[in-house]
Amino acid sequence: MSVPFRKSYDAIIVGSGPGGASTARALARGGARVLILEQGSAAPVTGTLAQMAGMAAVPGKGAFLHRDASLLVRGVTMGGSSTINFATAAMPPAALFARYGIDLAPHAQALRTELPMAPLPDELVGPMASRIAAAASGIGLDWQKLTKMIRPQACRTGCWRCVYGCPFGAKWTARDLVDEACRHGAQLVAQADVRRVLVEAGRVTGIKVRIDGAMHTATAPLVVLAAGGIGSPRVLHRSGLAPARAPFFSDPVIAVMGSVDDLDGGAEVPMAAGLTLADEGIAFADLTLPKPMYQAFAAQVGRLDRLAAHAHTLSIMVKIRDDIGGAVGPRWVSKPLTASDRARLRDGVATARRILAHAGARHVFQSWHFAAHPGGSVRIGAGVDADLRTATPGLYVCDASVIPEPWGLPPTFTLLCLGERLAHHLAMARR
Repeated sequence: MSVPFRKSYDAIIVGSGPGGASTARALARGGARVLILEQGSAAPVTGTLAQMAGMAAVPGKGAFLHRDASLLVRGVTMGGSSTINFATAAMPPAALFARYGIDLAPHAQALRTELPMAPLPDELVGPMASRIAAAASGIGLDWQKLTKMIRPQACRTGCWRCVYGCPFGAKWTARDLVDEACRHGAQLVAQADVRRVLVEAGRVTGIKVRIDGAMHTATAPLVVLAAGGIGSPRVLHRSGLAPARAPFFSDPVIAVMGSVDDLDGGAEVPMAAGLTLADEGIAFADLTLPKPMYQAFAAQVGRLDRLAAHAHTLSIMVKIRDDIGGAVGPRWVSKPLTASDRARLRDGVATARRILAHAGARHVFQSWHFAAHPGGSVRIGAGVDADLRTATPGLYVCDASVIPEPWGLPPTFTLLCLGERLAHHLAMARR
């Protein structure tokens, strides 16, 4: 088989999620020869359950089952988890990053001028989200519309495909930045499994990557790992540059659900509105899910009597900022909840039940906890410095793994800001 790329580049980006895509785009814009390696597929998004399952439900690749039966998922595809997330944006917490000498405000301001970032217009807020918002406000909660990375003119009422991958171009994803990077000369190679980073005389020189079962070498004086909170620490470990076990956070979620008799829906943009209690480390939002996902949650907890109630069921997300712990291992992931994690979830579930009661919901039940934000495994101040440099010259990390403290927020916009900041730093260093 012929080698699917040139042998030598100015920079190699491992992963095409928000951090890697924003870094790649900025470097390519500046004239660098950039290679982007993505473990997943770059096939166009179709918005189907089958495609989403291939991105995030393959055991040991996109999905990991913990010993307490909880599920951790990640998107292994071009664009990373941004392809299958709920398109919710949160500004980087300034005080958190200031503790490490990092100011992301200039990059956030620049990105906000180009990205679709605004609350949904009223006509795109579904009836279930509206019922939950009214109930939450009715018990005194400051429930507000959330900022969405959605193009309203392309979005559709009665659509449920956000989490499957939007096939209509309404939801922004990091694929947009990868496409732009490629227009500026970057090369994307998908289904490329980077096995290790190459180091000579103490400095990075490239990577070893497996494609179609064959091993290849690509060289560059700059390598940016952006393979995510699970992928990046594993590449570092296989390269002999990090321990086998890396503690992390996962932002656990419980869905609390209850049925109402006077609504017939179940197809709307999820997370249209919500509330974040920063001091308590608990966030809430409406969470209308596609019917198969709802039925899986109901069956998981033995509520077979509710399988047919999807169109009448209000669902509230309870997400917590969990303690960093557990471990990403070479072939496994373990993230048990701590006592304080369980206390936050109990408090959050109690509040969600109060909201549902005020909304007139009956037959209330809750899912097992699950998670989709693995991060903090190569933290700023520990695994990398404030410029995202590792101890190996020429090797950087830019994804959720570098977030330095427990999180509990949608990470996409923060990772875009970190990628822009890293690219600016690297461009200055090349001069």
